[in-house]
Amino acid sequence: MFQSPSRLAGIAAVLAITGCATPSGPAPAVPLKKPDLDRIAAQQQGRVPASFAAFLSQVAQDQPALRPLAERRQRGDTLSAEELQQTARLLGLHNRLLNQAAAIDATARMVALPTVRGSVPPHEDPQIIAFGQLVGRMAADFGLQYRNVDNRVFEVRLAGSGTEEFGILTHADVVPVVASEWVLEDGTKLDPFQLTRVGGLLYGRGSIDDKGSIATVLYAMKAVKESGLPLARTIRLMIDTTEETGGDAIRYYQQHTQLPQYNIVLDSRYPAVVAEKGTGALRASFALAPVRPAAAAAGAGAGAGAGAGAGAGAATITALAGAASANAIPQTATARLQAAEPAALAARLQTAATAFVAANLAQGKFAIEVAPRADGVDLKVTGTSAHGSRPEEGVNPLPRLALFLQRAGVPLVDNGYAQATRYIAELFGLDYLGNKMGLAYADSFMGPLTASPTLVRETAGKVEVTANVRMPRGNTPEALSAATQAKVRAWGAATGIAVEVAHTQGNWMARDPKGAWLATLLNIFGDTTGLPAAPVSTAGSTTAKQMPNAINFGPAMPGKKYTAHNANEFKEVADLDADMQMFTEMLVRIGNLQQMQ
Repeated sequence: MFQSPSRLAGIAAVLAITGCATPSGPAPAVPLKKPDLDRIAAQQQGRVPASFAAFLSQVAQDQPALRPLAERRQRGDTLSAEELQQTARLLGLHNRLLNQAAAIDATARMVALPTVRGSVPPHEDPQIIAFGQLVGRMAADFGLQYRNVDNRVFEVRLAGSGTEEFGILTHADVVPVVASEWVLEDGTKLDPFQLTRVGGLLYGRGSIDDKGSIATVLYAMKAVKESGLPLARTIRLMIDTTEETGGDAIRYYQQHTQLPQYNIVLDSRYPAVVAEKGTGALRASFALAPVRPAAAAAGAGAGAGAGAGAGAGAATITALAGAASANAIPQTATARLQAAEPAALAARLQTAATAFVAANLAQGKFAIEVAPRADGVDLKVTGTSAHGSRPEEGVNPLPRLALFLQRAGVPLVDNGYAQATRYIAELFGLDYLGNKMGLAYADSFMGPLTASPTLVRETAGKVEVTANVRMPRGNTPEALSAATQAKVRAWGAATGIAVEVAHTQGNWMARDPKGAWLATLLNIFGDTTGLPAAPVSTAGSTTAKQMPNAINFGPAMPGKKYTAHNANEFKEVADLDADMQMFTEMLVRIGNLQQMQ
């Protein structure tokens, strides 16, 4: 049974204490925490030896309390659990200080491979194959075991002394980009597939989702292997290749490989995620050249998207576009309009745009650009991109474009694009919580239902609008899907618009938040960052749902916008440092727990 947030925090606190019970033996040093780690990092900056043994001795000279630990480690004594924890924490610091530049370089090499799903199956895609080869070379250089499971999943293993193992899951594939949107506020144009450092930010598609995590955990595995610290469990890193597009690779992997019984996924946020919303896609399709009942067409006034007989001054929408993928809030949304009098249309839209922006800025900053053409006008609405699971972090330009087209006072010739804009405006508008469909609800721990129109595409003579849906606990996929489709069909019947609708919906997940391994992750996060450490939920949907006993651990930091799926996706160097430090400690401590639960 899932527990309340206060109960979760209590469980985590108790487990953190019991997981650090002192065995008989030498009195343990007080665990190093963020101020101590920051102080040591400042002292060691610029003089970090390549060897961890040398680093430990060097740190002990500056920190007298650590000298007994350094001496016992130098003699090869068996370390107590507390001493091993302290040593693992120092190893994480050493890895961060020594290998930061190398991890950034590895991330850059991964980002340079555009592992976006294309027209060929991913396991046949040269970019995916090249990614596996890159990981294989790194594994060989680091003395780790590598296995390519038919170009679906790439495995890297660090062997432990026992028969148990635990898994770490990431993914190599990334969502598509709209290259023209990768422009910084100062006008600097970025290449999405070239890692670009600007100050403390590393820009590039996949920098935070998930290629930065892959690079840092590989360097963590390297650091643990080279340190010679004991591992009771084997560590199995699994790199998925279709996480962004349905997860068929991990399902193939499950059919060909036995999964670890405990898994940590590096694809969400800190401190540790024990619940996820279910992700879904609500698709509505409209024929490009519809045939509508005369009465219904006559009843649709100009302000609501006029019928075929729109009359003088009418415009025809010939193209409409939003995000590059359904699971992203777009940065821009565009429409192309044709008209008999393009200059008059442009002037009318420009006047309407100024008023529309001024009237709607309170719900998020956006802009409308009206660009005249010889036969019409191009419209572009610029908002703020965000991950599809977090519409509150963005300003979605697609519904703003749809509402503007409905309210600009320009009659629209009836076609699939005009109907699609009316659908977006009337069933979503500027709300992303399902209120306009009467479907809004929320869970006290997992948060609210969200539904955001994101993707518009022309396919098989139809205009298809996809809304990204995130469902928390409190409903079932079947019930939600039935309700959304019923609402859309009722709208179509009321407006006389022929609409085809389908809704595929994944389920939410909630893990039982207990066990020494969860307590260990929370302890690592809290001590390393100095931030509160309690289990959390996420609106994102990851392959944790497909793995037994899976918990997400990073990489998004609390209180910061998650830039995955965004235009100008970036990873902060400071957060990459924290990942390197925490992942290294995690491998040693989880790898040596007496029991996971």
